[in-house]
Amino acid sequence: MSSAERILVVGPSWVGDMVMAQSLFISLKQRWPGCSIDVLAPGWSGPVLARMPQVRSAIAMPLQHGQFAWSLRRQLGRSLAGQDYSRAIVLPRSFKSALVPFHAGIPVRTGYLGELRYGLLNDIRRLDETVLTQTVQRFVALGQPRDAHQPPTVPAPVLRVSPDNQAALMQQLELAGAAVALLPGAEYGPAKCWPLEYFADAARVLGERGYQVWVMGSQKDAAAGDVIAAGSGGAAVNLCGKTRLEDAIDLLAASQAVITNDSGLMHVAAAVDTRVIAIYGSTTPDFTPPLTDNAQVHYLRLDCSPCFKRVCPLGHLDCLKKIDVAQVLAGLPSVT
Repeated sequence: MSSAERILVVGPSWVGDMVMAQSLFISLKQRWPGCSIDVLAPGWSGPVLARMPQVRSAIAMPLQHGQFAWSLRRQLGRSLAGQDYSRAIVLPRSFKSALVPFHAGIPVRTGYLGELRYGLLNDIRRLDETVLTQTVQRFVALGQPRDAHQPPTVPAPVLRVSPDNQAALMQQLELAGAAVALLPGAEYGPAKCWPLEYFADAARVLGERGYQVWVMGSQKDAAAGDVIAAGSGGAAVNLCGKTRLEDAIDLLAASQAVITNDSGLMHVAAAVDTRVIAIYGSTTPDFTPPLTDNAQVHYLRLDCSPCFKRVCPLGHLDCLKKIDVAQVLAGLPSVT
């Protein structure tokens, strides 16, 4: 493959996974500096991909998450057939995710075996989960030769920040001073979420230490943000649902630190080099760690975790409730 050839990557469907996919894009550019990388992914991911200098263009997948729609995938594939892609890398392991590159007639189509994708893929890799223990390693490995040493070296994601948008947001939302962002959401489910009363207590203590507290997330997190703000003694402002994804990138970059569940925005914060204080419950940092050296991880490694369940199967949520506020805030001194 020449350095100037074109690669289509079928991207993942979650914010955190898309951020981690940048490690693949960086490694592809290191291997073939002149290559062009286009990413086929859900439309919401466009603002994240726009902050990745390795990506030439984002191609919106016009389907809902989980929708099969064979004819639409075939139509989209055929529309890409004239784009001269020489290689496709399919990150999801589902059958349907391999359909577009197949119908586009891309010569080399790489991915893990997944749902028996013989024929759809012609460069099938078998995933050894004992060697590739992290999601990001699995992504990066697909961009390497079949006989490459594993696990691969993983370059950390680095998202571009817009100082102009950052300044405009600070003025528009009346934000100022040293701030800590709280990220109480986790799309996967409540078994990944530190209790809201703990977040509220943390916000109150941070306010006493001189910080402004920004509660950030999507519109789905707005009610949680209200709970935290109400219990913060006036320290927290609820920004959930009031910012776009690209705004979240810039505001997280302006924060002194973030306190977060294992979530997509955790990976965004890591990729803008903000200090990450990450709290893990039903999942494990062994699998999806924040990809930064500027991180402090809280994970109890109880006998029942990681369970990878959406809701605590034992009903007690000890993996999160036993991580107390003082422990999480230990490394955040008062503002001087």
